[in-house]
Amino acid sequence: MMGGGGGNPELQELSQQLQELEEQQEEIEAEIEDLREEKDDIDEAIETIDALDTGSVVQVPLGGGAHVHAEVQDLDEIVVELGGGFAAEREEEDAVETLENKQDALDERISEFEDEVSQIEEESAELEQKAQQLQQQQMQQQMQQMQGQQEDEDE
Repeated sequence: MMGGGGGNPELQELSQQLQELEEQQEEIEAEIEDLREEKDDIDEAIETIDALDTGSVVQVPLGGGAHVHAEVQDLDEIVVELGGGFAAEREEEDAVETLENKQDALDERISEFEDEVSQIEEESAELEQKAQQLQQQQMQQQMQQMQGQQEDEDE
């Protein structure tokens, strides 16, 4: 991106701010990625619920990569996590609705984070522009100094 700025404190300040913004942006983008994965998981759950019937045999994860086959006894009792460590039994339609509401909430958070990323990108662009202007000014000053030295030598 930018060179060392020839020890110009203003340029160093700008490049530090740019670096901080970049780190912020990476953190937020990682958050967005996590939220999208959570949404995909919910999609899968909804599809699975829609495909299930009473009597369906499903694989139930036991943790540690182990699964057991189990028969669905009653689709009117789907336990859905509500967040904050709470869960509730829901009938099939209510379970899907609860999951869809979770997805909507995730969508809202994703778009809030995306807005933050846009703001950071705008801020970064402004700082980069400032830095370029500073660099140009510096180069012009150096050129003038060099020309000034040559004129001294010519006399």
